[in-house]
Amino acid sequence: MPTLAATEPPDATDARRVAALTLTDLMGQAQALQQAGQPAAAAALYRQWLDACPQAAMRQVALFNLGTLLSTLQREPEAEAAYREALQLQPGFAHAMLNLGHVLERRGACDEALQQWRAVIDGGAAPELRVHAWNNQGRLLETLRRYPEAEACLRESLLLDACQPDVIQHYVHLRQKQCEWPVYQPVGEVTPNQMLVGTSMLAMMSASDDPALQLLAAQRFVHEKLPKPPAVALHTLMPPRNGRIRVGYLSGDLHTHAVGLLTAELLELHDRSKFEVWGFCWTPESNQPQRRRLLAALDHHVRLAGVDDETAAKLIAQAGIDVLVDLQGLTSGARPAILGWRPAPVQVSYLGLPGTSGLPGVDWILADRYVMPPELVPYCTERPIYLPHCYQVSDRQREVAARPERSTYGLPEGAFVFCSFNNNFKFTPEMFRAWMRILRQVDGSVLWLLADNDTARENMQREADQAGVARERLVFAPRVPPAEYLARFQLADLVLDTFPYNAGTTASDALWMGVPILTRSGRTYISRMAGSLLTAVGLPDLITESLEEYERQAVRLGREPARVASYKRYLTEHGRSSPLFDLPLLVRDIEAEFERLALAHR
Repeated sequence: MPTLAATEPPDATDARRVAALTLTDLMGQAQALQQAGQPAAAAALYRQWLDACPQAAMRQVALFNLGTLLSTLQREPEAEAAYREALQLQPGFAHAMLNLGHVLERRGACDEALQQWRAVIDGGAAPELRVHAWNNQGRLLETLRRYPEAEACLRESLLLDACQPDVIQHYVHLRQKQCEWPVYQPVGEVTPNQMLVGTSMLAMMSASDDPALQLLAAQRFVHEKLPKPPAVALHTLMPPRNGRIRVGYLSGDLHTHAVGLLTAELLELHDRSKFEVWGFCWTPESNQPQRRRLLAALDHHVRLAGVDDETAAKLIAQAGIDVLVDLQGLTSGARPAILGWRPAPVQVSYLGLPGTSGLPGVDWILADRYVMPPELVPYCTERPIYLPHCYQVSDRQREVAARPERSTYGLPEGAFVFCSFNNNFKFTPEMFRAWMRILRQVDGSVLWLLADNDTARENMQREADQAGVARERLVFAPRVPPAEYLARFQLADLVLDTFPYNAGTTASDALWMGVPILTRSGRTYISRMAGSLLTAVGLPDLITESLEEYERQAVRLGREPARVASYKRYLTEHGRSSPLFDLPLLVRDIEAEFERLALAHR
């Protein structure tokens, strides 16, 4: 049998030997090159064989394998050409169509990618390939915010194969984003247990106030998605630490994102006589003012984009970080495997995931005694670092546009304006129906909501119809830049919080702008966030603990605008000087705890 060295690509003198290879021999030798860490050599071998054997049988298989290698090497135009040539030889080659769709998606040709995957389905491919194609379509359509089409694709996939936890996860969250209630809609052979267990941590925070279910969602992710942590913590292999305490912030959200908007002044106010501030991030580069401000607040910035998790962890350990603060948890785009390497002796969860992460590399979570009462601690894998005033930092440098007119946003003059600018996936049927009952009892009032997507808007309007509330009493606000978003809070009378996923950044924004928020506190960290902020700002009487109390209080306030005006006056006169917005105090509280923990490990 002809052979070829597996350590270097073939040259012209090997042409005859390459041409003599059978397809099976070719694939075996290319595989050997790949296993030797030489994918470029494997691609060169395929290319030489294809050039030498233009009439070979099963040539399309070699072209497909070449395309796969070229994609791995990020030589996308060549990969696309290889897949297209394979499809010329075998037009119904489903595997090539699937992979070509991925290449097209990566170069932004989304409609062409969808067409390739649709062709796999329409061409009667094997069930497992049709599942793959449905899932690809659903994922891309969700990214394109074509939610109804995405949901339909995922339903078809689950009808073919009910045992797909990742697909169930997206299906549930898609229904939340669209306010498609009930969220847990049966599909094919998917059992109620599969639907519940397949719910992501983020979706579970909106769906349930049960801390055990939130812990289950986090631990399932860790068990299924993350590698087993190494036996030896990386930080123990580094030289002893000395000098100023090095605090590292780990995130892909250091830009105009809820976390990036909250943390800018925290980074700026760290006491440089005691602390060095490092940022380890994979945030997409941009010229956003918020991005520039965040980077300017760091003493050292290390880019982790394109760096694998082990290398990223080594960079953190080599920097001598004493306290690593994870600002992302299990949220979209997070890289929790970095923390599993334990690159720092103290690893803390903060802000990005308002609840337990279940991550074995995260030992602590910043909290206060309201947001994380003792009865919640058994349901968290992290230990609480209790701050004395409030867990949440914010930003006193927020830019605010000029106050707009109510007419700018279609709000009626003289009406009582209830407001909720939370993302639509946080809305639940229980809370939305309570809002409709509140509107019915407060004459002429309106509910001002974020217009997140057309399907959610239509579904909320349909709920209003069923509740006997005129559709025009739901006023939908478009997304606007941060400065305009803050300014328009001044047009609202009372913010109605969501439950069980409370407002966090949104609650801080409302209170900063002098608008009271009525919240309902529950059993989980995330359902107690707004209550923590209200306690720190000095308005604990706006905290309720049941749906009935929440509804009763909202109606009372809607009928007594003078009482709401007194809350606004209090916030105007005292809110910004309260502990909630005393950023120097909050930063000193955080630093005291970080210093204590860091020095204990030196």
